[in-house]
Amino acid sequence: MANMAPSHHAKVVIVGTGFSGLGQAIQLLKAGIDDFVVLEKADDVGGTWRDNSYPGCACDIQSHMYSFSYEQHPGWTRSFSSQPEILAYLRRVADKYRLRDHIRFGQEMTGARWDEDARTWTVTTRAGDTFTARFLVSGVGALHLPSIPELPGIERFTGTTFHSATWNHDYDLRGKRVAVIGTGASAVQFVPRIAPEVRELHLFQRTPPWVMPKPDHAMPAWVRSTFRAVPAAQRAYRALLYGLLEVRAVGFNNHTRLMKAAELIARRHIRKQIRDPELRRRVTPDYTMGCKRALISNDYYPALDRPDVHVVTDGVREVRENGIVDQAGVERPVDAIIYGTGFHVTDAFDHLDITGTGGHSLSKQWAEEGMRTHLGITVAGFPNLFFLLGPNTGLGHNSVVFMIEAQSRYVVQAIRAAEQRGAAAVEVRPEVQETFNRDIQRQLREGVWTTGGCTSWYLDAQGVNRTIWPGFTWRYWLRTRRFRTDEFTLTRQD
Repeated sequence: MANMAPSHHAKVVIVGTGFSGLGQAIQLLKAGIDDFVVLEKADDVGGTWRDNSYPGCACDIQSHMYSFSYEQHPGWTRSFSSQPEILAYLRRVADKYRLRDHIRFGQEMTGARWDEDARTWTVTTRAGDTFTARFLVSGVGALHLPSIPELPGIERFTGTTFHSATWNHDYDLRGKRVAVIGTGASAVQFVPRIAPEVRELHLFQRTPPWVMPKPDHAMPAWVRSTFRAVPAAQRAYRALLYGLLEVRAVGFNNHTRLMKAAELIARRHIRKQIRDPELRRRVTPDYTMGCKRALISNDYYPALDRPDVHVVTDGVREVRENGIVDQAGVERPVDAIIYGTGFHVTDAFDHLDITGTGGHSLSKQWAEEGMRTHLGITVAGFPNLFFLLGPNTGLGHNSVVFMIEAQSRYVVQAIRAAEQRGAAAVEVRPEVQETFNRDIQRQLREGVWTTGGCTSWYLDAQGVNRTIWPGFTWRYWLRTRRFRTDEFTLTRQD
């Protein structure tokens, strides 16, 4: 008889230990639900803040806002904290709530199938284990699958290559000739750090980002002491930050003319930090700010202005054994290629082999119809399945941790509603999901992501924005504050 894969059962299976997975686990504990397991592919918690350890990695939202409201940390050393400090915060949170007792490390989910008779999810992992649960919560997010372009001839390259999300810390960049592909958020952070070390840096830019000054500063010792002694003071500071960030939603949505004022600041930033008029021209975007992700940095432009840094706008024609040839025919000798090309976002869930009612594949359904959910959390045809930071709940103006908190509380309400009504399964009604998607796409059509004159990773292959939540986050909080049973079909156990 063949050996059976080890099987484990819990009421809830959570996937991932980033902000989403840990936040969901905490909310379950707060609700008195402790029958859950958290599956983590790696050997530690942290999600994207564990994986991304490139030089200069930091958050572009103030840490006092980019943290759980119920787990405020008075000791942030800077307004915009670095990756090590954020990772340490997540580890402390996991330890405080003893979440490691529920986490199964080295368990990467490879698939999940809904059993219509048993009304349970069966989750399989790469380690060969099987987990069954009534409820399945995906906290994998969208920023975990590196996007690596297929450069012609890359297989011939004899040097070193790696993506910013899988930084090769064993490779010594000092004195090397380095090509950086892409000018996204990670490149804007690591290029200034490696530019002084390398012999020569070639930055291949397809579309320049808008880069605003970064209002970063060290948190004074007296402020940290005050926050520690008077938690209400930190809550007030957080509320102020929330309000200031939330105002930015106005410009991103129906009043894109307001973005012109921000562009004036960004243009002044370029003029102030770059001396070469031609380089200024090449790094100045020709689309409305916000159409692509707006970035913040105080040292990116000075790094580009160095004599040993070259901004290449001609694109890559081919990669040879020891260099890259651009579209103008210029060959540039390089020892290493670093991809700063971001992540798979609109197709981030394609690799998930999730099968719902009637044997329907979620990845196939979304590939054909586009990613459609209700509130970015539930999907018609997939009972008892919940997404955190799912489609159309990403943000361009505020902290996604705010969204995660709203979603994780909503999931707990859904589980409670099912239990109180003796239901084995809860599934969003198709017409409710359709109405939500119709409304949100109508709002997005008026936003800068659609009208700003660019093509961004916010859009899927059909040019539809499946990433951003349009408008204020407090509106999303209101929509998710109460789980409405009339929007769902609740099926009793036979």
